[in-house]
Amino acid sequence: MTVPNVEVSDVPVELPEGKVLLDVREADEWAAGHAPDALHIPMSELAGRLEELPADSEFYVVCRMGGRSAKVTQYLNQNGWDAVNVDGGMQHWAAQGRPLVGGVGGAEPEVI
Repeated sequence: MTVPNVEVSDVPVELPEGKVLLDVREADEWAAGHAPDALHIPMSELAGRLEELPADSEFYVVCRMGGRSAKVTQYLNQNGWDAVNVDGGMQHWAAQGRPLVGGVGGAEPEVI
């Protein structure tokens, strides 16, 4: 099965109603820096937290580089959700100057 991908530049900075940026990185990665308004459910916890996914939404799935998010995208699409993988992940997000929030201990947000 081919995983649908989208470039970071094609993800709206402010997501319209019905679209969700789902960050599947681990807690330390999230804490270091993440996109504003993203929904955080680590890949390792997703199967047990599916009820947290907003109904009738389309998902942009992101991780650090795109590998984990591709697996989650495939899983979601095989199980009835509408999802696309954000190619290049949060590394490309940050490289394109997209907003980041977070930061550990008052540090500037970064992608780790």
